[in-house]
Parts: sequence; structure tokens; C-alpha cells
Amino acid sequence: MTSIPNSEGLNRERWVVGATLAAVVALCWGWIAPMALDMYGPMTGWSTWMMRQTWDFPHKALLFAMWAVMMVGMMLPSAIPAIYLFASTARRNAGNESVLTRVLTFAAGYLAVWTAFSLVATLLQLRLTEASILSPMMELRSRCAGGALVLLVGVYQLTPWKRKCLACCQCPVDRTGGFQSGLRNGLSCLGCCWALMLLLFVGGVMNLWWISALTVFVALEKLTGQWSQGTRLSGGLLLAAGAWILCSGTLA
Repeated sequence: MTSIPNSEGLNRERWVVGATLAAVVALCWGWIAPMALDMYGPMTGWSTWMMRQTWDFPHKALLFAMWAVMMVGMMLPSAIPAIYLFASTARRNAGNESVLTRVLTFAAGYLAVWTAFSLVATLLQLRLTEASILSPMMELRSRCAGGALVLLVGVYQLTPWKRKCLACCQCPVDRTGGFQSGLRNGLSCLGCCWALMLLLFVGGVMNLWWISALTVFVALEKLTGQWSQGTRLSGGLLLAAGAWILCSGTLA
């Protein structure tokens, strides 16, 4: 008779975690999508604040918020399998602390890493903008720079470090508290995906289709990560794309 409440409690926790994560992702895309559509449209609504020659502190803070929200919206969906795996481990090792609390703090630790990455990306974008390397549409002006960046990402996809980080971010280990485990998982994920996120500067930081494509690619890469040839295939395709960009002048 005691297994029924336990089963009901497990299902309730899964629903609460799933609903919370879905709500966070929906809120993020609810801000990013209208802003991206406006930027590639009339530029009179959600993206107006980005049309600036100089950046004061409030607008730099908004730019950081944009990056942070975008990273959460892009990366959290791909982390859901790892979050549920951590939840299963946490339930087996549950002490006085609530399993739900540990799972949510794990997610918070994971997102803290990508928030830190967002700060670095914000500073990089500001520097590139000041140097006139980025266009007003937040994409690289130089064909050579764009092609070289795609080639760099392609090379990184082929490295053992990439495959090791991918394997680690798929299998969180509950050895410490939820937040620390989330930090470790986030760092593994960062090691896996940092180069892919730099491709935003190639296709356009606020290009909605490019953002969506990278989000789907990252999710598929993590879901199919046990297929050892996956990163080699994507790396080869990126190398070919980089060479094509350099030769065709697509970004010129």
C-alpha cells in the first residue's frame, strides 16, 4: 500500500518540475521571439532599444539580460533529460532535503553557468560593435571572419574534449548538493556548446531562425550523443560550410 503514495509523489514531482521548466522556457521565448521578429521587421517595437550608436549602462544591462534570457531559452530544453536523470538519483539518495528542492537548485546551478557565459558574450558583442566588426543586425561584417569562425567551430566539434564534455553533460552525478551538481553539469555543457553559441555572431545574434536552428541542433546533439559519429558528422559539415562561406563570399 505504501508504493501508491510514493508513485503518486514521484509523478507529482515530475509534473511540477516539467511545468516549471516549460514555463521558464516559454517566458524566455516570449521575450526573445517578438524582439527578434521586430528587429528583422519594422524595428519600431520590442527591438528599438538595440538600435544605438553608443551604449550607456542601462542599455548594456538590457543587452546582458537579452543574452541571459536567450541562453536560458536555448539551453534549458537540452538540459531537461539531465535534470530528470538527476531527479532519479536524488530520489534514491534523498535525505531530509526535498527532492523537488534539490532538482530546482540543480537547474539553478546549471543556468548560473550560462548566465556567466552571457556576461562574457555581452562584453564580446560590445567590443565587436565598438570595433565596427558587427553590423547593426548583430552579425559579422567580414566574410573572412565569419568563415573562419565556422571553421573554428567545425574543428572543435572533432576534438576529444568536445566528445568528453558532451558525455559528461548527459550524465550528472549526485555527489554534492543540487546547486554544485548543477554547476558541474553546466560547466560540462559549456565545454560542449560554447563554440556553437559563437555561431550566433555569424547568422545574427537576433536572427530568430538561426536561434531556433541552434536550439534544435544542441538538443539533438545531446539526445543522440551516444552515437559516436554524430560530432564528427556535424564537424565535417561545419568545415564544409566554413570553406563555402570563405569561397562564395556569402557574408560579404
